Amino acid sequence: MDLGITGRKALVNGGSAGLGKGSAKALAAEGVDLYITARGKDRLEATAEEIRRDTGATVTPIVADHASDEGRDTILAVCPDPDIIVGTCTPAPFTPNFREVTVDQWKEHLATGLISPIEFIRATVDGMCERGFGRIVNISTGASKFPAELRTLSGPPRAALSNYTAAISKAVAKYNVTINNLLPGMHHTATAAERFGEIAEEQGTTYEKVVDSWVREWKIPAERFGNIEEFGAICALFCSCHAGYVVGQSIVVDGGVTNSTF
Repeated sequence: MDLGITGRKALVNGGSAGLGKGSAKALAAEGVDLYITARGKDRLEATAEEIRRDTGATVTPIVADHASDEGRDTILAVCPDPDIIVGTCTPAPFTPNFREVTVDQWKEHLATGLISPIEFIRATVDGMCERGFGRIVNISTGASKFPAELRTLSGPPRAALSNYTAAISKAVAKYNVTINNLLPGMHHTATAAERFGEIAEEQGTTYEKVVDSWVREWKIPAERFGNIEEFGAICALFCSCHAGYVVGQSIVVDGGVTNSTF
């Protein structure tokens, strides 16, 4: 399927690894003019080169922290008028005891999970409306819809983001600008490799066995973690010309572990 976004300008915040990288690569394969951001220069530039090599796309890496005012200014100075924005960030740490979550942790994850995407929307949405095309996809978390103590720092900021985007998406839909959220569950990402790799080392086992144990414990019907390529394909579809009638939605992508009728 031709997604109809060849030549569009796409900005992927947090695009050097994980679901951001999968989304960036899928968009690049569709012929967009790609900008990707991250805090770590080496991994970001390596990802940009990989995407160029694999897709032939033009890729501009921007080293910046999109959760900070300074970082957002840096990003928007290079890419002030994107047609597509995809935003993600390193997942918050697990919180097995909500009593231990600190005020500083709340501030950090509200900055990345709520304030950053809101500020990028405010800075770019009017230009999208004027041009008659815009796609904004926030990579959120399934915990925003299905709360869990283990994801205390992840769920609440992103639940607020879902509320905000559902409200404002109604004001811009008539201009062919859509704002939606994707709510992932467990995927094979760099963060998952690090966290579950540490558990495997502590237990004297392998990453694969720890993942299998997690799949059983959380009763994931797909009986596996997702991968960044399949997630990226979903994200690219929501960024396409075919997604103009999907407005203000929060779509769970978690292998079926959390289900609701609506």
